[in-house]
Amino acid sequence: MPTSRKRRDGSAVSFPPTPGRIDSPPQPRPEQLAPAAVVRPGTPQSSAEAAVLWLVNEVRRKAGLGKLRCDERLRAAARNHSKDMARRDFCEHVNPDGVTPVQRMSAAGYPDPGAENVARGQPTPHAVMTAWLASPGHRANLLNREFATIGIGVELGRGGPYWTQNFGY
Repeated sequence: MPTSRKRRDGSAVSFPPTPGRIDSPPQPRPEQLAPAAVVRPGTPQSSAEAAVLWLVNEVRRKAGLGKLRCDERLRAAARNHSKDMARRDFCEHVNPDGVTPVQRMSAAGYPDPGAENVARGQPTPHAVMTAWLASPGHRANLLNREFATIGIGVELGRGGPYWTQNFGY
């Protein structure tokens, strides 16, 4: 069941977002992204997250958009959601208890939550970014000019990796 909130301009944004509702700048192709190493158990969580952040900002740069800054509150919410998805074997925006992305980001102390991207099973930062860019709703989040911050979390559980990106205004 999608959850929605108002954006700063008064329009609604939902989780997952409705494709085509956000004006998108020119779209970089996935093959324009730099490759990254495979994420395996023992890989430092922060290095995989840093690679995704670099790829996000590279996509945004090529689209003529500003960089997103990493916010530790959004990162904590993203890491906790990825860990929860791995522990309970699901890949959804709303967890089995009914907790939404906005609720998770707010509980982590972030004052102005924006949107969330989730994914499961992509073995590399490059693979997960390629998957998100191929999805209109996820791409819209990555290229939303209103977002200023991001938090990225990955969990290497069974059936994973489980990936979460939380975006903030």
